[in-house]
Amino acid sequence: MLESLVTSKTRIKLLLKFFSHANSGYLRALAKEFEESTNSVRVELNRLTEAGLLVCEDEGKTKMYKANTSHPFFDEIRGMVSKFLGLDDLMERIVKRMGEVEMAYIVGDYAKGIDSGTIQMVLIGKDLDKEYLEFLKEKTYEKVHRKVEVSILEADPGDIQGILVYGK
Repeated sequence: MLESLVTSKTRIKLLLKFFSHANSGYLRALAKEFEESTNSVRVELNRLTEAGLLVCEDEGKTKMYKANTSHPFFDEIRGMVSKFLGLDDLMERIVKRMGEVEMAYIVGDYAKGIDSGTIQMVLIGKDLDKEYLEFLKEKTYEKVHRKVEVSILEADPGDIQGILVYGK
């Protein structure tokens, strides 16, 4: 879907990086992470900055880039990126059909904005349908080509506060 709208693979990687989470990055680190030349990353960073989608701040001799949260299309682009990654659909299905899900979190690389190919989730709830979860994991892999790893914490609603404080 996103590939048909945006033809540059480097630009897609940058959009995924900056609009999936509140990430920032500088040229050389981004080039290394994407395994791309610094020149191709620089060209796309400049284009996205000129379009107002990214902001650039000087940190010493380094330019740090991040998504422009005040851009009029910020929420729409973030929504497109999220749908591209399949996370909206996955989270919605889990919460609606898994049982008594109290909270669901995406953790690991995706929480850091890194597309490693694995989505790690933590579910907190009681009497969750683990059979349906396996079905969802398989369907998610077929649809978005990403492995899903899920950790389940069974807790009473009164215990959730303690778990969240402990996890901070």
